[in-house]
Amino acid sequence: MSRQHTVIDSPYGPLTLVAADGTLCGLYMTGQRHRPPEESFGVPDDTPFPEVILQLDAYFAGDLKEFDLPMNLEGTAFQRSVWDQLRQIPYGETWSYGELAGRLGKAKASRAVGLANGKNPIGIIVPCHRVIGASGSLTGYGGGLDRKQRLLSFERGEDRTAGTTLF
Repeated sequence: MSRQHTVIDSPYGPLTLVAADGTLCGLYMTGQRHRPPEESFGVPDDTPFPEVILQLDAYFAGDLKEFDLPMNLEGTAFQRSVWDQLRQIPYGETWSYGELAGRLGKAKASRAVGLANGKNPIGIIVPCHRVIGASGSLTGYGGGLDRKQRLLSFERGEDRTAGTTLF
């Protein structure tokens, strides 16, 4: 399997895009928890990423609410089921870990859902930032709680400074 990567600027800091055999398999922020080692990203090459970059630019401009990209989400069957459910959370809305577990038919698995959520390899596009604690609190986010708050505020129309990088 050949891997390529490129780094792009975003309002939330540099984003590393990773492709396996030409299909997006990773989007990582600087300082992100569970970020794989750089040497696993493959060779620097922006060839596989024009559509990804186009859609990310439209998202950050507030013009795109739902991504439509081929992706290769590498993980266990349970992790992939969680990540598939994340893509069902509407733009600008949040679900709790418990609600997400319930939608998977595993009402008592909110901790396992949280662990899978934290290992999401394609942040922003697979919107793990839209998952919150049962009390409405912003619990954990691999990219940092400050980024999570900014992404949620941006999607709710409360923060239109997305064009400004703060990280």
